[in-house]
Parts: sequence; structure tokens; C-alpha cells
Amino acid sequence: MFKGILIEKDDQGYRATLQSIDESVLNAGDTTVSVSYSTINYKDALAITGKSPVVRTFPMIPGIDLVGTIEQCDSGKFKPGDKVLLNGFGVGESHCGGLAQKARLNSEWLIPLPTAFSDRQAMTIGTAGYTAMLSVIALEKQGVTPEKGEILVTGANGGVGSFAITILAKLGYTVVASTGRPEQADYLNKLGAKEVIDRSTLSSPGRPLAKERWAGAIDSVGSHTLANICASTQYGGVVTACGLAQGLDFPASVAPFILRGVTLVGIDSVMRPLADRVEAWKRLAEILGQTEFEDICTDISLSEVVEVADKLLAGQVQGRVVVDVNR
Repeated sequence: MFKGILIEKDDQGYRATLQSIDESVLNAGDTTVSVSYSTINYKDALAITGKSPVVRTFPMIPGIDLVGTIEQCDSGKFKPGDKVLLNGFGVGESHCGGLAQKARLNSEWLIPLPTAFSDRQAMTIGTAGYTAMLSVIALEKQGVTPEKGEILVTGANGGVGSFAITILAKLGYTVVASTGRPEQADYLNKLGAKEVIDRSTLSSPGRPLAKERWAGAIDSVGSHTLANICASTQYGGVVTACGLAQGLDFPASVAPFILRGVTLVGIDSVMRPLADRVEAWKRLAEILGQTEFEDICTDISLSEVVEVADKLLAGQVQGRVVVDVNR
């Protein structure tokens, strides 16, 4: 038996509770991991609250991120005692995830924990920081350099936004942060944002083309916000899309793409090939120092997960939430 959050759906309804869980609940896999830390991402909060049909099978342990120590690995890829981490691959949706003290996984989903990071630091980064890094790499590969101009980051107070600002600023980019919580501008400025704008300037229906401003953008919001970003991106600029906090829709026109040569790059973190994952984590280890983590991270225990999930969806959580599953 081990402690964890278990999501159940039956005649009594949909519920997520902290329980003692039997190992028989775990899915098949060739590797068993003793989990040390997990996180709460936006997708985890949707799964825990049931506000979106994230979970595919029941019962389910949520948690799309985890870090821990190998207990057993039948594939031979890892040996007992190795430190590993996981982001995505349907874990927490169709395969039991990281918000528990134990996980059974497929070894090809795991990568070694970079030696630069502690377990806790790796989960402070988690899928949010890893997605932000994938987005920055996409801008770089499309030729967006610091000299090209301002980079917009939306959803700036969230996990992806916080890390995107930090990474871009450390690489020398001029970052403009868009947020629905302008009263927290000091936090965003401390991360490296040169300017903070209210998300309302982007979130309403806009024109097919607007005044050119952004050399690039990292958007975790979608909907009208993404459409307006594309409409105001410079000629040849690049926009990365990695989230849907405002909505799944994209009410835009082709004008920015055929008249200004704007490039829209989709960022998927869930099924990303192993080589891309390793590259992203290598870059994170090179870029991030030890001081960034305390500014971005809040620590909680498993007993606080369900309450914090509601707060995250309500926009009341700043930065990253790291879950010590053994506390």
C-alpha cells in the first residue's frame, strides 16, 4: 500500500481523494519508480476537479509529472537507484501518474534526471518549464534572436509563463509579459519581464491585422488572444502555441501568414520524441541557476492537492506548485 490521490467515477459521482492505494491499481509497465516529487499542472487540475474530460480510465492516479528513484526495471534501461523523471506520455490521463508515492511505467517514457537538478528542482521545472524550453528552442530554430525585437509571453503568472520569461531573459531577449493579474507585476519584473501588460488588451475579438510589434511570442492561452498575437506580430515573426487557457478555438484569419509571413508553431509536450526531451532538459540545466527556483515554486503535501487544484483553475496560483508526495 502507498499514499496517493485517486480519481474515481461511479454511481456516487466523480471524486478525487487522498487514499492508501493498493499496488493492484497501477497499470502494467516494465519499470517501478519510488516517487519523491510531483506537481500540479493545469491539466492535472482539470483531471482532479473533473471540469474537463482529461481522465480516460478509472480509477486513475493523476499527475503528468514525476521524479523519483528506480526500484525495478525489467527492460534493463535503468538500474535500481537511478534517478529519473517523466513528463507526459498520457500519464495521469490513461496511465496512473505521479501524484502518489509509487508509479509503474514504461521505461521508454523516462529520462535520467540531469545532475544539475535536485528532485525538487526538477519538479519545479516540470512540464511547465520543459514546455517553455521547447517553445524557446522553436523560436531559436526559426531564427528569432534577441536583436529582432520584443518577445511576448502570455499567461505570464502561470508555470509556463514564469519559466518562459526567466529563460528568455537569461538568454538576452526583451520580454513583455501579459497577465490577468497586473497587481503581481513585481513578480514578473523580478523574473525578467521588461514590461507587463493586461491580458484584456489581447483577449477580445480583434482585427485580422494590427500594428506590428512582436518579433516572437509564447502563448499558453489560445482563442482570441492567440489570434490577436498573430495579427500584431512583425513581418517574419514567430508565434508558438502551447496552451488553451482561454479556449480551444482560434478565431483568426490567414492575413498574418500570407501578408506578413508569420509562422505559427505548435508545441506538444506530451508525446514529444525522446531526443527533443533530452535536448530541452540539457538546455534547462545550462541556462537555469539556483536562484530561479525559489521565486517560482510553492511546496505542498499530497493532502493539499485537491484544494490547490481548485485554486489553480480559478487563477489564484502563481508560478509552480511542487508536491512532496512523502510529506
